[in-house]
Amino acid sequence: MSKGHVGDDIDLGRGDLSVRISRRGAALTAATFRGKPFLVSTGGQDGTFASFPMVPFGNRVEGNAMTFGGRNYAFQRNCHDPLYLHGDGWISLWELEESSSEHAQLRFWRDADRISPYAYLTRQEIRLSGNRLALTLSVENRGEAVLPFGLGQHPFFTRTPETRLTIAADRFWSERPDHLPDAPGPVPAKFDFTSGALLPWQWMNNAFEGWNGRAAIAWPELGIQATLEADDALNRFMLYMRLDRTDFFCLEPMSHLPNGHHLPDFGGLKPLEPGEALSGRVTIDLSALPVQPEGR
Repeated sequence: MSKGHVGDDIDLGRGDLSVRISRRGAALTAATFRGKPFLVSTGGQDGTFASFPMVPFGNRVEGNAMTFGGRNYAFQRNCHDPLYLHGDGWISLWELEESSSEHAQLRFWRDADRISPYAYLTRQEIRLSGNRLALTLSVENRGEAVLPFGLGQHPFFTRTPETRLTIAADRFWSERPDHLPDAPGPVPAKFDFTSGALLPWQWMNNAFEGWNGRAAIAWPELGIQATLEADDALNRFMLYMRLDRTDFFCLEPMSHLPNGHHLPDFGGLKPLEPGEALSGRVTIDLSALPVQPEGR
């Protein structure tokens, strides 16, 4: 990848690590390590996003409505889904504030309107350091009332037949119609990746709690691995897999549960006063996968 600007795209590179960023959604549209893609460009409205930020919260709002602080608020659908989905950042054009060959910072702001009652300023910084990709997302309430905010990252990781995931959680949420969380319970054995496991070949769109912010992904066929770390603000995650696409899976660090507006304690959404801000950081460290001795 050449470094610099290509239209609305920004190319970053350091050593073996390269990413391409779009001003649309402040999204990554490509990410490679040693020339091998570790993210798949398949998300977003036009199927070109490899990772995008979720702001002012992630996932869906049941009934496109919420009640907060004694007031009723309404949303309108913002994409193909009948429910308001993933906030506004991923479908909007961001402004590039600063960039170099190894980092870029973009911002987006909006006023409340008929689509969403949220007014806010958000920034996303993408930075390469060594073989590390760091995504830092923040949001500031620019409205006149307290509202519950959240953040998340939505990467589409490469999936191969031998891809192994290592991640631990204490609680699992089942899914009900409209892709909304149903009920919490213990993590089912088939979704227990505590000691590392192959990904199941089935539909999956579930939230997990009780996460320490760490995960590891190994791609034996590619000879590479990744260590993901999320800071304390992003202490939940979603796992998303489809039956019609076996080339990717999504591991989404989030500050809250999906449909948090309708859950106790707002599912981890944080009420922000006007002028108050929330931020969260995710890092992905890439490295070569150690070669196993023959016969092992």
